[in-house]
Amino acid sequence: QLLEAKASLSLAQAQHALQLQQAKAQINNMVPKKQFEQLQNTLREEQCKTQQLQESLQLQAEQTCRQLVRTQEEHEQLLQAAVEQAEGLEQSLRNAEAVLAERAAQLRDAQAQLSRNKLLIEELRGENRRFAMALQAAELKQKSMEEKNQLLEEQASALKQLIGKITPASLS
Repeated sequence: QLLEAKASLSLAQAQHALQLQQAKAQINNMVPKKQFEQLQNTLREEQCKTQQLQESLQLQAEQTCRQLVRTQEEHEQLLQAAVEQAEGLEQSLRNAEAVLAERAAQLRDAQAQLSRNKLLIEELRGENRRFAMALQAAELKQKSMEEKNQLLEEQASALKQLIGKITPASLS
C-alpha cells in the first residue's frame, strides 16, 4: 500500500509539473488574462489536490506502519506461544518417557518376582508330592500296624481263652 501510495504521489507530482510547464508555456505565448487566471485557479486546485493526496498518502503510510507493527507483534506473540507450547510438549514427553521407564522397571521386577514365585511353587509341589508319598507310606504302615495289632489282639484273646481253659484244669 505504501509503494502504491508513493507511486500515486509521484504520478500526481509529474502531472502537476506537466501542467505547470504547460501553464508557463501558455503564459509565455501571451495567454489572455482570463485564461491565465483560469490556469492559475486550475494550478491552485491541482496543488490543493496534490497536498490532500500527499496528506492522505502520509496518513495511509502511518496506518500501514502501525498495522505492520501490530502484525509483527502478533506474530512474535504467536511464535512465543508456539515455542512455549513446544517446550511444554517436550517436557510432557520427557515426563511420559520417565514414567514409561519406571513402569518398565516395575514390570521387570514383577516378572522376576513371578519367576521366583513359580520356582517356589514348583519346589512346594515337589515337597507336597514327597509329603503325600510319606503320608501314603505312613497310612500303609499304620494299616499294616492295625492289621498286626488285630492279629495280636486275636492271638491275645486266643491265649486268654487257652489260659482260661488251662488254669481250671491245672487247679484241679
